[in-house]
Amino acid sequence: MEGRRDSNASDDTFIDLQQLDPSPIDSPPDWDEKLPQLPSHASFGRSSTLGLSGSGHGAVYYQSFPFEPLLIGLPLVAHITSGVALRLYRRRVAEKRYSSHQPSSSLSYFSFLSPKFWPSISYTSISGYILAPLVASHTFVNRIIPLIHEGGSSGVGLGYVAHGFAKHPKLAWTTYVALVGIGAGHMVWGAAKWLNLLSRGTEKEIRRIWWSLNSIVGLVGAIWYAGGLGIVARGGAETGWVGTGNGVGSGADFYQDPDILTTQRGV
Repeated sequence: MEGRRDSNASDDTFIDLQQLDPSPIDSPPDWDEKLPQLPSHASFGRSSTLGLSGSGHGAVYYQSFPFEPLLIGLPLVAHITSGVALRLYRRRVAEKRYSSHQPSSSLSYFSFLSPKFWPSISYTSISGYILAPLVASHTFVNRIIPLIHEGGSSGVGLGYVAHGFAKHPKLAWTTYVALVGIGAGHMVWGAAKWLNLLSRGTEKEIRRIWWSLNSIVGLVGAIWYAGGLGIVARGGAETGWVGTGNGVGSGADFYQDPDILTTQRGV
């Protein structure tokens, strides 16, 4: 009796299934299309928690040829070259003016470095000459070394800089403080001179301009220090490709082993 009842139930179920309208089976969702794009580097260091991974895609375009050389390199070289050329020209004019009133034989007593012919130099110009080697060292560490080992600097980001601070804090802090401090002063005072804001006036006006410009220098430097020393420098050493790829993280190991420039990175 029980067997017959089970058989009837099975037959009813089979008949019900045959009477169902067929419906299309939904395709499984394509999860790969919904996944976000992976960063360009598989592993990041501890600094990635602060947003210092340096994997921003904008840097690939900005730091690639020919954008960076045209936007930064060429104007910088033109600025330095024109400044030196202008001083040489003014010295030549002063020498000719002096020679027109003095016997030609008297010029033999004056060497090329004689201060008599050289125009007076301002503090802005002095800061520029001090800033030039600092910028050159910055370019060497952040552009030349990656170019030698990686073929370019498109992968250099804030994590790369943080790695240098972690490996050689004294050297990195000293050069960064000098670069930002002198650079801020040179740019602010240079812009004020170019805008003709340094015209002579009363002693009170000169003092007011001096304090105003130095306040701007301090503000610009403080903002830059807050970002560079307060955030980037605290990122820590990288553990991914930046820290181990070349062994050069921000030039850190280059100062320990200068022969590193002649070695090739293993793949």
